[in-house]
Amino acid sequence: MMKDDPRRTLVVEFTKMSGAGNDFIVLDNRFYFFGVQELSRLAQTYCARRTGVGADGLLAMENSETADFRMRYFNADGSVGSMCGNGARCLVKYAANAGIESRPLRFETDAGDYSAELVEEEVRLFIPAYQGFEQLPADDHGPERCYLWTGTEHLVVFSDDVAKAPVGTLGPRLRQTNPPAGANVNFAQVDGEGLILRTWEKGVEGETLACGTGATAAAAAA
Repeated sequence: MMKDDPRRTLVVEFTKMSGAGNDFIVLDNRFYFFGVQELSRLAQTYCARRTGVGADGLLAMENSETADFRMRYFNADGSVGSMCGNGARCLVKYAANAGIESRPLRFETDAGDYSAELVEEEVRLFIPAYQGFEQLPADDHGPERCYLWTGTEHLVVFSDDVAKAPVGTLGPRLRQTNPPAGANVNFAQVDGEGLILRTWEKGVEGETLACGTGATAAAAAA
């Protein structure tokens, strides 16, 4: 429940969803019409692991004049996220379950327009080309790394053994080196034709089980 003031209590229906380990609170804002500040407060309240439901972020589906729906994303700390890959996959599934029948589904985000298709129970998200690739040398902040934008800001650090990467110490330090928005910090290890990835996510301020836009960034940087 959300309490805007002492005079009323509003019951908010939501769905808990998980995409590759990223978990989200999902609600249909076509009916509630919550504003940005209200959604931010809901994210902080619901996403708290110990006192709320617990989630990496909050997804709100809204009406769109140019697409099938608009996606709004809020990190667990209430900050606005421009895009979340696994969150988008969850919201596409949610939209399909809500009766949106377009194929592919097209949706707006703060990072631009995206599309996705459902193949049985699988959601395939089409991600535009990355932007702003920059190779950064080792410095006082940390080792050599690269920066790129895949719907949100990412740093990628390659490691020979990602299991031993100092995600909990180096992650939050590097996360602050890309002002003003900061960046997600991805520690990647090349494993044959694939990658092993660990990500420190801004807005969650911790390591998450997966990161869709981070996986895209690491693949582009490899």
